[in-house]
Amino acid sequence: MRSFLFVSHATNVMGGPRSWIGGLFSRSGNKREKYLDYRLSPLQEQRLQRLQERLQVPFDETRPDHQEALRTLWLAAFPDITLKGLISEQWKEMGWQGPNPSTDFRGCGYISLENLLFFARTYPASFRRLLLKQDGKRATWEYPFAVAGINVSFMLIQMLDLYSAKPKCIPGINFMKLLGEDEEAFDVLYCLAFEMMDAQWLAMHASYMEFNEVLQVTRTQLERELSLEDVHRVQDLPAYNLLYQFAQETG
Repeated sequence: MRSFLFVSHATNVMGGPRSWIGGLFSRSGNKREKYLDYRLSPLQEQRLQRLQERLQVPFDETRPDHQEALRTLWLAAFPDITLKGLISEQWKEMGWQGPNPSTDFRGCGYISLENLLFFARTYPASFRRLLLKQDGKRATWEYPFAVAGINVSFMLIQMLDLYSAKPKCIPGINFMKLLGEDEEAFDVLYCLAFEMMDAQWLAMHASYMEFNEVLQVTRTQLERELSLEDVHRVQDLPAYNLLYQFAQETG
């Protein structure tokens, strides 16, 4: 498996918008992209359609299944602490912006909660390590875990151009190949992107106001890895070492 090298990057303090959600890529439309034509297989079309259907589901705090998903996320994060309610100051401990997490989902929808739950269930040790900021020398002002997770979902959706009928750039095309091999490719890629973001955060010695820059560097690194020719599964990405090695150490 390839070694993983982070892109070196000089940091600048950036004043972000009032809300973290979706504030990063408002200027990305100014870039000129080289569009490619790629014909999807029937299986890829089917899986892309199902993924796009997930993107259309807003978080609805009145739906019992959405409420239960939130409770499940809390239990995964803090199994020994009883949740007092779906609106509670306790949620800030997980990194939500206020006592009602439902307000933070407006920028990305229910899929961002699904991503967090998938991370917690599939890579529980990595999930808790990032939640509790257990690795490396941490900043005095750390990024809020849950809201950062929503931003990672938002970044991936934009980077992969998932609202389009089919991808028009190499990273998006290669992602469709991954999706053809594994229907959970987006969710696994989310876990990997979250790990990459945290590793970049540590490598850049970043603090709260530099989160947007860290996420942009993470996106650039992920685009480069998704542009490699010999990537057929998410597990083939060089950065997968971040998830794989930790799973091996704790398995």
